[in-house]
Amino acid sequence: MTPHLLTPITLRSVTARNRIAVSPMCQYCATDGLGDDWHIQHLGARAMGGAGIVFAEATSVTADGRITPGCLGLYNDLQEAFLARVTKLIEYGGAVPAIQLAHAGRKAGTVPPWDGARGLTEAEGAWETHAPSAIPFGEGYATPTAFTAGEIARVIEAFAAGAARAARAGFRIAELHAAHGYLGHQFLSPIANRRSDAWGGDLAGRSRFLMETVEAVRAVWPDELPLLVRLSCTDWMTGGLTIEDTLALARRLKETGKVDLVDASSGGILAKGPAIPSLHPGYQVPFAEAIRHQAGIATAAVGLITGAQHADEIIANGRADLVMVGRVVLADPAWPLRAAKVLGGAIALPRQYGRATLA
Repeated sequence: MTPHLLTPITLRSVTARNRIAVSPMCQYCATDGLGDDWHIQHLGARAMGGAGIVFAEATSVTADGRITPGCLGLYNDLQEAFLARVTKLIEYGGAVPAIQLAHAGRKAGTVPPWDGARGLTEAEGAWETHAPSAIPFGEGYATPTAFTAGEIARVIEAFAAGAARAARAGFRIAELHAAHGYLGHQFLSPIANRRSDAWGGDLAGRSRFLMETVEAVRAVWPDELPLLVRLSCTDWMTGGLTIEDTLALARRLKETGKVDLVDASSGGILAKGPAIPSLHPGYQVPFAEAIRHQAGIATAAVGLITGAQHADEIIANGRADLVMVGRVVLADPAWPLRAAKVLGGAIALPRQYGRATLA
């Protein structure tokens, strides 16, 4: 029998060769939102390594929504043309090209993580940041300006414009980033959203930004292509988002008929957040499992999943529909091929690598 991890998965009209997806992972080396040869080799190598789906990194829909000056963007023609090269290469490697559309909100305008955890200085080209409320991400970060209702509408329009560009560039899966303390998560979490208007308050108000973004994106994203949403399922702190909030939100997303899968992560709402009670391989899998069974929508599991048997067990036992891998494929682009060998299955190598033997 084919190992469960290596069975194809179909979302709308898109079929991936297996259930291994390379997570969006920022590389912090773009110039004015435009990628370069690093992105070509990085994403191409992961496709050649056997994954079923390969995500480009979190890609901002506006210039001021970039996390750092080195983050990818998708808001002009040059960026769109570059990403069209990326999608062709990913498909050449046998994987489905996917993109995570994002806006960093109050986490925008920062230095790359290897330079510390802080906002840019004026000398480094700092720009004005916006967020649901004028609350900084943490010490050393700029205090954002609270969005007006009109500005919120324009950001939603920018997500739709980015999705239209992504479709033209050849991406087959789009994901909206509403996790890890970025803008979608900022609206959802009462830790970051203290608004008293229709964009804040209870969960219905706090989720309005995400729900309207889903509507706007689905209006331009081809109906035959899947749309995913990444959520932080809990803030891991009193007064923050809980799994119960996320289950209620996932049910609403399911009811729209516009979202095909919830990518279940957690945390990130504060620069120095609370310690996660038990950080172990698969510590977030219970979130994916709960959403899948209690909200009735497909899910992706992510978080310290590095073993082939562990990843296969998650799929075999119906705990999630996809396994997202990140750091393990940074270290070894061929991890999916090695996992297949461990499980007694196989993923076809590109013909050019046909003479290779994996240890």
